[in-house]
Amino acid sequence: MFAEIINKIDAFVWGWPLIVLLFGTHVFMTIRTGFIQKDIFKAIRMSVQKDENAAGDVSQFGALTTALSSTIGTGNIIGVGTAIALGGPGSVLWMWLSGIFGIATKYAENLIAVKYRVKSENGAMIGGAMYALDRGLNMRWLGIVFAVLASVCAFGIGNMTQANAVVVNVTQNFNVSPMVVAVVLTAVVGVVIIGGIKSITKVAEALVPFMALFYFVGCLIILIINRDVLPAAIGTIVSSAFSPRAAGGGFVGAAVMTACRYGFARGLFSNEAGMGSAPLVGAAAQTANPKRQALVAMTGVFWDTVIICLMSGLVMVSSIIKYPGIDGLSGNGATIATNAFSVIPVIGVPVLVFGLITFAFSTILGWYYYGERACVYLLGEKAIRWYKVLWVIAVMLGSLVELNVVWNIADILNGLMAVPNIIAVLLLNKVIADETKKYSGEHINDKDTTEIPVLANSKKGILG
Repeated sequence: MFAEIINKIDAFVWGWPLIVLLFGTHVFMTIRTGFIQKDIFKAIRMSVQKDENAAGDVSQFGALTTALSSTIGTGNIIGVGTAIALGGPGSVLWMWLSGIFGIATKYAENLIAVKYRVKSENGAMIGGAMYALDRGLNMRWLGIVFAVLASVCAFGIGNMTQANAVVVNVTQNFNVSPMVVAVVLTAVVGVVIIGGIKSITKVAEALVPFMALFYFVGCLIILIINRDVLPAAIGTIVSSAFSPRAAGGGFVGAAVMTACRYGFARGLFSNEAGMGSAPLVGAAAQTANPKRQALVAMTGVFWDTVIICLMSGLVMVSSIIKYPGIDGLSGNGATIATNAFSVIPVIGVPVLVFGLITFAFSTILGWYYYGERACVYLLGEKAIRWYKVLWVIAVMLGSLVELNVVWNIADILNGLMAVPNIIAVLLLNKVIADETKKYSGEHINDKDTTEIPVLANSKKGILG
């Protein structure tokens, strides 16, 4: 009964209103920023440069990899497989389009996060949608709503579901006791988060590029093996995105609305564009001006969805077409992914398992910081130690309990969390456009001379 209610709420939240709001914002900000996507390769080059003399706690690359550590996760693999199983192959196109246009929204939300960031009493940089709503729009009440949703949402999307994915994959593939895996995972997470943002960033900088490249190479090998059916796979994805009928073969018959819903829902789950999560760490970056960090941050959507999710989608759709034994109707994204990677002899499944484990682990670290920042806004820095304790406990619980309903709850919270963030982006669109023009061309490296205010109540928080 409870699961049915959650499913209905999930379907309502991810109905046409939210889809139109998200995609509409993506398109509007694309226009408002002068098609900022055109600067993606400049932004990629900028992401590996340092603004060491600029204000901030971590490098721009550190902020990017920390954000990517939370977005490159099970959504890129299981999420894509689930979207195909429930929404048909057309959902891959909608997911990809949400990434292409979502680059502009990711840019916009990060720009205002840096623009309205503040310093804590101990000098740490703090920012995010709650501060943009509070300082930029005088809408503290909506900032509180966002912070509550973010701090709670983190335990679902970024903690328990990810911990469960790690344990399930290790126990199923390596015959290790779930309790042993849970204890080791909990201990490692605890050690890393004790060091705060700098510790998390160091792990992310080392892990994210390696794990993404490792998974990318695995996908590339499968696409080479399936090269004879790639044109058919692409054609199936495109045609079924706009067709209300089944694509045939081993695919579900999905309406356009269903393909849109699962494509956008899994796209947001994957790249979080418009959700307001990445700006929580982007605000801590060392950057000369808001635009530089916004440009670096938007590359996260490019890598996460435009590249990795597309590769996952092509791998799964082409494998379902080429190998009749692969079931695309089960609704089980993990099974589809496993069967697709099994076409690589011997090492195929281990590559997938390694990707799932490392992606999920890094997501736990990245989302811890998101949740902590939201909690600090509400309750102050005194709450950090308790948030760490709750986080570690949740990792253990998530490792050992069934989480079928938690996935849908996470989906609901994702959608709700996006609403106040999108409101901030839309209402501050003139600020975003002005800042984009101000630091364009030869002024891209100009230093923002605006003084960053010190938050007097950083120890107590808004509700403290």
